[in-house]
Amino acid sequence: MAVSERVLEVKKFLQSTSIFQNMLDEQLQALANIAIPQTYKKGATLFWEGDEGTGLFIIKSGRIKIFKVANGGKEQIFHIFGSEDYFAEVPTFDGGNFPASAAALENSEVVFIPRTAFLLVLQEHPALALAILGTFARHLRKLTHLVDTLSFKEVPERLAHYLLKLSDRRGHADVFELDLPKGQLAALLGTIPETLSRTFYKFSQEGIIEMNGTTVKLCDRDRLRSLEKNK
Repeated sequence: MAVSERVLEVKKFLQSTSIFQNMLDEQLQALANIAIPQTYKKGATLFWEGDEGTGLFIIKSGRIKIFKVANGGKEQIFHIFGSEDYFAEVPTFDGGNFPASAAALENSEVVFIPRTAFLLVLQEHPALALAILGTFARHLRKLTHLVDTLSFKEVPERLAHYLLKLSDRRGHADVFELDLPKGQLAALLGTIPETLSRTFYKFSQEGIIEMNGTTVKLCDRDRLRSLEKNK
């Protein structure tokens, strides 16, 4: 693909994202000129915690997990980003290292915007900087919710919340596929696979859900909502 075609494609993609959709054409062009399309295979690492914060990532397709690994090897997933989501804005602004690691959960395409060039564009287009500030607030809210969940809710409450949210994303479906392998789901919910499996089994025995491989059927939404609200 010719350079001009690649830049045009990146510009069109940026214009479709929530963070950049209201930008002026010249602002989008400035970003497209410095953006670098990248592809990652499933399981590939984008960066490790402690690496130099080199820039901002915007997902074109696929899913990226943000995570930390404890000394004992236990993984905690902080968030899973999907198409048109963006991350790593904090080190992009403060110049520090990446505070967590990032890896592809599936084959993914991202648009990478290098930090130094990005900051120069922001100096020329202050309105773009204001749009980025909104991302700090949204990501801080998500982090606050994660801290609340891990601090005050037990695994059954966390799983109930996850199942209800996944159902909502599937159009309030009663039957749907898990969107993560159970090992990764355990890391997202702040537990270990064995505990998660016991919780799924308990839910099944109590008639709250039915499991068939990775397919879940919600049988008692009221019970799930009751569990979700427990503190």
